[in-house]
Amino acid sequence: MAQAALGAAGLHFDELNKLRVLEPEVAAQTAQLREECRAFVDKTAEFQKIVGSLVELVDQLAKAAESEKMKAIGARNLLKSIAKQREAQEQQLQALIAEKKMQLERYRIEYETLCKVEADQNEFIDQN
Repeated sequence: MAQAALGAAGLHFDELNKLRVLEPEVAAQTAQLREECRAFVDKTAEFQKIVGSLVELVDQLAKAAESEKMKAIGARNLLKSIAKQREAQEQQLQALIAEKKMQLERYRIEYETLCKVEADQNEFIDQN
């Protein structure tokens, strides 16, 4: 009867016979919800740690990829530069070849002219 009067007033006894404002079922549900919330917060914190480490790893990989990309661009530019240098060297050599061919032609003509002069001089000497 005393418990009924207390229950009507909103007061209840728990399992340890302590006077409580909440009903024992509501108090148990509140305690259970509190534990579930703690577990959820713990799982959320663990998830944030995992995500943080994943983001850090992805950042490191992105930096490494960017570094390799820059190395590849540098190597490609170096190869282009070398190709241009070779092309310029080839043009210089082609110009030198053309110059030497012209010089060879001049020497050939000069040789033929000198041979003709020699033949004329030998013929003149033979006539005298």
